[in-house]
Amino acid sequence: MHGRLGSRLVKELASGEKGQLTHFNDELLNEVIKECSENFLALQSLIRKMQEEGLDFQTTRNADHYGALINHLSLIRNKRCLMAYVYNRAEMIQNLAWTVGLRLFELPEEIQEKLSHLEKDYFKRHSAALESYMSKVDLNLNVDMVPPKDPYIKVRVLDDLGEGIVVSDKAANFARHSMHFLKRTDAEPYISRMRLKNEEVGQLPHLHRENNGKFYVVTKAQVFYMLHSVVNLS
Repeated sequence: MHGRLGSRLVKELASGEKGQLTHFNDELLNEVIKECSENFLALQSLIRKMQEEGLDFQTTRNADHYGALINHLSLIRNKRCLMAYVYNRAEMIQNLAWTVGLRLFELPEEIQEKLSHLEKDYFKRHSAALESYMSKVDLNLNVDMVPPKDPYIKVRVLDDLGEGIVVSDKAANFARHSMHFLKRTDAEPYISRMRLKNEEVGQLPHLHRENNGKFYVVTKAQVFYMLHSVVNLS
């Protein structure tokens, strides 16, 4: 049936947890693209046939006309499904640069496995553009603009980080479930990657938690960056 593959692609995207990436379905995406090509070729063939028969496509209402119309609508529907799939994944990938880190190796392995080769390249380019912008305006947008009341926070290790981790110029052993009192600037990268849990999260308005327990950082500086981008594009 026309458009069914595109619908499956969007349903797969919608079935995942909000804001969480699923594995890139390269096989289904290629099937939708293939169907688009078939629709386009069928549309061209039917229009050419009507032209050869001397029929006006705008006024003639026969089987060829409706066949061309069905293929045209199917092509548009599949195109919109493809764009929705790619665009929504791109938004989530951009968000990773804000919440996890600007380096691909900083992303958890389970997230990297879900990205296609082109998506990884997109993440690198987006991060590079963001770093370039921050360098030009001399402003780090990945930190909160409001200074915290306490520069130190209490954290619990969620994943065994092992030995040799250096924080504040000192080596520490981050065994699983161990508790530590760290500088906020040292701890936040690990909190963003779900390696540490902030035990004082209720006291920090700039750290938010999703229903799945994962943390992300929202800063006023990010709003400034987005507004600045809109002004430049207008």
